[in-house]
Amino acid sequence: MVFNTGAALLDAIVLAIVSRDADGTYGYKITQDVRGAIDISESTLYPVLRRLQKEECLEVYDLAFDGRNRRYYKITEKGRVQLNLYRGEWNVYSGRISRILEEVG
Repeated sequence: MVFNTGAALLDAIVLAIVSRDADGTYGYKITQDVRGAIDISESTLYPVLRRLQKEECLEVYDLAFDGRNRRYYKITEKGRVQLNLYRGEWNVYSGRISRILEEVG
């Protein structure tokens, strides 16, 4: 990918993926889903999940699965507000880029 995958873009992608399931989703699945949008390693993603949890955008809980605990992440109301902010900013940004590309096209 040629675009900068800065923290805000990564946060927006993670929040959007986690928000798709009302009960939350687990870390490995989040990693796989994020990789559908950008190339990222688990070692990059898990600190993002921890930071979003610390910022109260995600809540975390564990559930037993096949004899092991699986950590689930669920978006909070604060996380939904942040995601909506990112969506609004993305719409403005992508609209500007589209206009510029059309002008030079």
